[in-house]
Amino acid sequence: MKTLKELGLLKGGRIGEVAGRGPLAQRLLAMGFLPGTRLRVVQIAPFGDPVTVELDGWRVSLRLQEADALRIIPDADAPANGNGNGKAHG
Repeated sequence: MKTLKELGLLKGGRIGEVAGRGPLAQRLLAMGFLPGTRLRVVQIAPFGDPVTVELDGWRVSLRLQEADALRIIPDADAPANGNGNGKAHG
């Protein structure tokens, strides 16, 4: 499993677990970050914070501290750069 910030831009996977039991974990669970839920990283700010993900048809931005609490099972067949041709966007 990887953390959300390790997953990378335009990559997706399933939430394996939400680490911890404190207020941060409870907040993420209440927002719908439940084990088994599919998500995809859609934007990363220039300095890496925040990270925006798409989850159940909506987008949410998470700080790196929040992103680190999510353990993701990456999609095995997702292209590295999101366009499938081996070249960067642009």
